[in-house]
Parts: sequence; structure tokens; C-alpha cells
Amino acid sequence: MTDSTNTTRRDFLCTAAMGAIATSAASIVPASALGLEGTVAPSEKISLGVIGIGPRCTYDLTAMLQLPDIRCVAIADVQKSRRDKGKELVDGAYGDSSCKLYSDFRELLDRKDIDAVLIATGDRWHAPASMLAAQAGKDVYSEKPCGITIELCQQLADTIDAEGRVFQAGTQRRSVTNFAKAVEMVHTGKLGELHTMHASVYIPVLENSWLPPEATPDPKVCDWNMWLGPAAWRPFNQKYVDGRWRGQWDFDSGARLLDWGAHTVDLCQWANNADDTMPIEYVPEQDKIVCRYENGVKLIIDFLAEPFGNRDPHYITRLGTCPVRFIGSEGWVETGDNGEIVTDPKSLMQDEQYERVRGLDVGTHARNFFDCMRTRELTNANQHVMRKSHIASHAAAIAWILGRKLTIDPATEEFIDDPEANLLRSRPARDWAV
Repeated sequence: MTDSTNTTRRDFLCTAAMGAIATSAASIVPASALGLEGTVAPSEKISLGVIGIGPRCTYDLTAMLQLPDIRCVAIADVQKSRRDKGKELVDGAYGDSSCKLYSDFRELLDRKDIDAVLIATGDRWHAPASMLAAQAGKDVYSEKPCGITIELCQQLADTIDAEGRVFQAGTQRRSVTNFAKAVEMVHTGKLGELHTMHASVYIPVLENSWLPPEATPDPKVCDWNMWLGPAAWRPFNQKYVDGRWRGQWDFDSGARLLDWGAHTVDLCQWANNADDTMPIEYVPEQDKIVCRYENGVKLIIDFLAEPFGNRDPHYITRLGTCPVRFIGSEGWVETGDNGEIVTDPKSLMQDEQYERVRGLDVGTHARNFFDCMRTRELTNANQHVMRKSHIASHAAAIAWILGRKLTIDPATEEFIDDPEANLLRSRPARDWAV
């Protein structure tokens, strides 16, 4: 035989032997370990850590646990009871006891095997925890509001850019079909020329009174210093950690305007093709804030006395929570969390098709985040989208707080000729690190 013939024969025998080994291995190693039979091999799974696991996080995480290419490996929370419940949820989903628990989220971030984090703490922690995660090399899914001040929204977006991370704000309505269809109707000209948009929010509140002091618990049960984090110090009260932090200026965002505004103002930004800008004027009135874009489109932020009840006359109550309305020269469209779309005239919906789902569903939004982790593309609610829509919401809240018209420069994100308003763009941060 010639040398070439011997080489070909050796190659064939080697290939055949490797095939036999692979066949034998497949009969010994579970198919899931090899990524066979429709499963995802462990080496291809995204490893997820969780920072802050309360009711909202449980909702998010439950959806993420259904994704076959995601594996939640760790949970950090300052409250032992919540850590334990989180572990029960994760271990129950996977049928094992491998989920690790941490009181200090910095220990979780030190793990090199974690690819991404879900951050669902209270508002005060969203931006600081997200920035620390990005600096630790993690991609970030952060619940909203993503920054408790304008300055923190800026710093967060800048940090994500500088670290080259993938970021998704938890404004999941960007990934829900009925909201996307309503925006599409604006963009395709079905409403004619857009001139007015309505975004629903709670009635803003300003509250900073202290609840009665109680004995500070053992840090193993609830680490009060870490719970407060960058927020100003105050005495412990169990009601804070049970949810009474909401509405408190030290802990909440923009006088609570961002609870819904982070969603509804964001949807209006999208409809107006304004993801790279924001309204330039903000005029507070008794029951609303009237904003104006540079292109002349008006945004009306309506205060709803019963956001979870009767939303008339501003909105159609049956459409559900977080409703928005877009008005053009040829008609209007309104939609909310029940997934239905209403138009006037009704003929605007003729030939329009969309899959109706609830706006609270996080599954599609999470899928978009994890897919972008693989492609390194921008997510539906990326850091640039978050930055402008959150800052617009904060600017509206500051106008309401000061009770006067404000004008902002969308490029510099600073109020024009108003030093007092500019002071409210940031807050002092407490040194929480020990």
C-alpha cells in the first residue's frame, strides 16, 4: 500500500473508534448532560444569580426557571426568611438542593461561574447593585425603577456601556404584544399624525416620616445596614422590610411617579420615536403633568385616584392597569394590561393581528434578555432606553415637587436656569460598605 492509503485507513479507523466511544458514552451519560433529546447541555446554560427576592422577584424568577437554557445557582438577600423561601422555589423547580444562599450580595458577585444577575431589591438598591454587578463582569436584568435619581440613571447607563455588559430594565411591556401593536400603529401612520399621548400614574406623594423604632434584629435574620444600603440611616421597623418602604422619599423613586411612569412614560417615549431624547417642558397641574417634546407632541401624565380600580374618565377601566393612549389626526388607540386594544374609529383595528397576552407576563422580556446575552445585542429595554424614559419621569416628578414649570436640555439632561431643580437630580448616598 502507498503511504496515502495507509493514512486514509488510519483516519477511518480513528473516526470509527471515536464514534463507538461516543455511542457508548451516550448510553452511560444522561442525555441532558450531552445536550441531547431537546435538552440543553450544562456547558451551554446561562448561570443566573438573584439579588433581592421578594414578591416581585418571585414572579420574575418563576418565569425564568421555566427556560431550559437558564440555571439559577444562587440567591442573595438580607432577610433569612426570604433567602429560605427563594431556595425552596429554585430547588423545587430543579429537584435538587444546589442553590446557594448569601446574605451579602458581594459574595455572590465574587463567583466567577455566574453569568448574569436578576436584581429585584427595593428601589434604593437597583442602581448601586446593578453597577457593582456590571463591574464584576455580570450581565444585568434590573427591576424598575432602575435608578432612584436622575444622576443614578446616568451613572448606571454609563457603567453598563463602559463595562460592555448586556442590560435589561424590568419594563417588560416593551416585550408585550398589545403594547407593541399599539406603538406600531403610531409608527405606521394608521393614526395619522401623532399629537398627544397619555400615560397613567399614581397620585404622587411626598413622605419621609419615621415609623416607631424597634429593636434591630440579628444581622443573620435581617441585616439592617445592608437593607438600608445607600439610603439615609433610620431606626429599624419591621414594617419597612415588609414593604412599607414604598412611598418613603428615602427609599422610593420620584415621589412614586416612577412606579407606573417607568412603564407608561416609557411606552410613550417608544411611540414618539423618542428613545434618544425626552420631553423638554414639564408643567405640573392639579391632576396631571403636561409635557412637551421638541417635535411638538404633547405627553400628559395623568394622576389616577384609583389606579387599580375605576380609571374613568381618563382611561377605559376594563383595559387593565398601566393604560396608555396615543392620539393622532386620524384617531386614537388605547391599551393596558388585560391585552385588549381599543381604537376610535373601530376600523383602525381592521386587518390588525396580534397575540393577546397579559402585560404582567415577564417571560418574553426575560427571553429577550438571555438571547441578547448570547448575541451581545441591545435588549428591548436597554440602558439607553431606560436612561431617557426614567429621566423624563424623574423630571416630571421634580416639576410636581417644586410646583412649577421646568425646562430640560435632553442632551445634557440638566434643567435650564433652575439651580434648585438641578439639586434634586441627585441625593447624598450613605456609606453602607463594611
